[in-house]
Amino acid sequence: MRSEAQAVILFEIQEHPGGSMDLRPLGRTGVRVPALCLGTMTFGQQCEEKISFDILDKAFEAGIDFIDTADVYPLGGGAGKAGDTELIIGRWMKDRGVRDKVFLATKCRGAMGPTANDQGLTRYNIQRAVENSLRRLQTDVIDLYQTHYFDPHTPIDETLRALDDLVRAGKVRYVGCSNYPAWQLAEANGVAAKFDLARYETVQPRYNMLYREIETELLPLCRGSRMGVIVYNPLAGGVLSGKYKVGQSIDAESRFNLPGAGKMYQQRYWEDRKLEISQRLAEESNKRGLSPVSVAIAWTLAQPGITSAIIGATRAEQLDASIAGADLTLDDELSALCDDIWWQLPRVPVVEGYR
Repeated sequence: MRSEAQAVILFEIQEHPGGSMDLRPLGRTGVRVPALCLGTMTFGQQCEEKISFDILDKAFEAGIDFIDTADVYPLGGGAGKAGDTELIIGRWMKDRGVRDKVFLATKCRGAMGPTANDQGLTRYNIQRAVENSLRRLQTDVIDLYQTHYFDPHTPIDETLRALDDLVRAGKVRYVGCSNYPAWQLAEANGVAAKFDLARYETVQPRYNMLYREIETELLPLCRGSRMGVIVYNPLAGGVLSGKYKVGQSIDAESRFNLPGAGKMYQQRYWEDRKLEISQRLAEESNKRGLSPVSVAIAWTLAQPGITSAIIGATRAEQLDASIAGADLTLDDELSALCDDIWWQLPRVPVVEGYR
């Protein structure tokens, strides 16, 4: 039986006017965004600008006009390439003349320079970061500006006041956060309410069949406070595609070998048990004539409280299976198999910080 909150969300889903993608409410904001969001961390490192343009074109034509990026991208590019992804997106929007047709999200927090003050969520860094992102993206306003992960060294009221100033100045429309556990998010929005500041309207957590920690506290908090939930890693770094097998060596071009990120992805997903389970899921999907990628996306979007799932690619054709997943309804048997995966995995301590 669906809860009242689920019923409201389902009732409000609308068909995207530019394609077949459904639109979902972005929390309490009144904005509608597609069920899929295009993630861009591969642009400028794993794929060159022309391929990045092809990916953006294909996504946009499919009705995915929700684009997510960050100032530190591309992933694995290091400090020397930080900002390149935003530059590519800015050039694409200008070249295609679509800035006013895109809901644009970016982030700040990570190191953009060599000093201690070139990172973090201080007023000093946030004000510089947003100006630089606006310049790179060739726009005068960012639709959703997100704090990439929590900064334990900066008082939360300083961060929120800086973000509120950006909203009042018209440089940012909404603010969100990423990688915040429930207690930090609740504390932040409590401070925002106390001082009448713009609150976090969205959160961007990691979520997929192999990692469901957010269901315990974060998702109930978001449903209760009407926050948008934009999840990343719905394919578990590609593991849920079924392309990786136990005993297989890691490809040099894979994200599992990216400088500065490969070890993190290996720690998250490169385990025999997870690879075995993903292979079984792929077999069950293939029996039904379905791509395991489509199945993983469909399962994610069917979970209560999920607004949008971030998908990415290094080639435009890789988007096909993810896009198909947005329109897929799983049969009861396959849905139950997907639900059971998490409970077959051993419980491990939750890593604080960048989750």
